[in-house]
Amino acid sequence: MIELLIPGEPVGKQRAKVFPVRTKTGFIIRRGVTPEKTVSYETLIRELFAVKYPGFRPLEGPLALTVDAFLGIPRSASKKKRAGMEAGEIIPEKRPDFDNLAKTAADALQGLAFRDDSQISDAVIRKRYSATPGMRIVIELAAVELGGPETLAEDS
Repeated sequence: MIELLIPGEPVGKQRAKVFPVRTKTGFIIRRGVTPEKTVSYETLIRELFAVKYPGFRPLEGPLALTVDAFLGIPRSASKKKRAGMEAGEIIPEKRPDFDNLAKTAADALQGLAFRDDSQISDAVIRKRYSATPGMRIVIELAAVELGGPETLAEDS
């Protein structure tokens, strides 16, 4: 099992900014540039991984990814709201989106913790408030379970 704690406000994957670029031959192509905030956060994740797991060989096989994003409590929150946020009674319904948090974690660790993010077969992504913002990433081998859609309980 790999567990990594990233301090600071979690950053979700941002869309690449696309610009038209004229080539030497006169054609116009679109060039995508990843926003600096995303690049910096993914670099931080990679650096923390390299320090904690030096010489790590990427995992093989199906994997389970858990991302716990602890968002900072807004300064504008009343004492009552702040207490509810710290107790986990109030859950964030704001950006970053849960899928962008998972994408940031998966893209940052691709090639380091695992060969390719296509190996991720199970995922749990949670957002909560915390007085100490950060992100917790856990990667482990996926549990092998038998059965397919036909084994799901029917709503009747």
